[in-house]
Amino acid sequence: MALLNFKRKDSPEATTTSPNLEAFLKDYSIEVMPRTAEKVEDFRELLPEATRVYIAHIEGTPIEDMVATAARLAKDGYNVMPHFPARIIKDDATLADWIARYQGEANVDQALLLAGGVNEPHGNFDSSMQLMETGLFDKAGFKRLHVAGHPEGNRDIDPDGSEKNVMEAVRWKQAFSERTDAKMALATQFAFEAGPIIDWANGLKEAGIDIPVHIGIAGPAKLQTLIKFAIACGVGPSLKVLQKRAMDVTKLLLPYTPMDVLTELADHKAANPDFNIEQVHFFPLGGIKTNANWAIEHGGASAIPAAQA
Repeated sequence: MALLNFKRKDSPEATTTSPNLEAFLKDYSIEVMPRTAEKVEDFRELLPEATRVYIAHIEGTPIEDMVATAARLAKDGYNVMPHFPARIIKDDATLADWIARYQGEANVDQALLLAGGVNEPHGNFDSSMQLMETGLFDKAGFKRLHVAGHPEGNRDIDPDGSEKNVMEAVRWKQAFSERTDAKMALATQFAFEAGPIIDWANGLKEAGIDIPVHIGIAGPAKLQTLIKFAIACGVGPSLKVLQKRAMDVTKLLLPYTPMDVLTELADHKAANPDFNIEQVHFFPLGGIKTNANWAIEHGGASAIPAAQA
């Protein structure tokens, strides 16, 4: 497989990439699942060395598959960050077992802690805060713990549409960040409009939250695919960006790319260096290869050809 490590001349966006966007895409992270990772023959042809790769843990996925995917990615030189969804973890013993497996077989020392997308907890845990309260991650010497962020709120947490419970949780996580040695970040749900993201991030800072933000961005995909995922994941007001595009017949059949939202965020970051969005985190809803190649074309570091790896 030939390595795509240059800007394609036939790409309509290739000439519009700015230095601000290139800087903003530096050290981006990306998310995979065991079943999607199986379809990638060699990640080294797609992702720069040391890229942080989140492994999403969907209900029903055996922990053995999660650990095997983590071990494969770690062997290839990536920083592996598996999900720990609280509601599918039965008890402290199960959590300790998962941590030990990840460390022993894949040398994992970082994790994304979240409630998880199931309605009924499988056991004792209901939130990421309960996972942190066990002390098991600190005891195991995890160097980095990420937690969920919600630029457009979360109806599961705040059914009334407010952000009361979400903000209480963020304040708790801020306090935890001040008493743990692990580095923390807010890894967010994806959104499609820069303005509300900027307002939300600024609002966190005004509330005294200084945990860095790793902003979730949906990668290139068919418009219909994005709308389906956005509705399923509870994306808020910015969904209207996709709906408006869907009404334009000249754009309906064209693939969506995150160029507009990322360019606006990148320009804001360049003009405000202390802006608390630190990195970009991609959800490759249109495929890992498609997302990785788009990132390379628009300023993200190139991968290492397998022959040189």
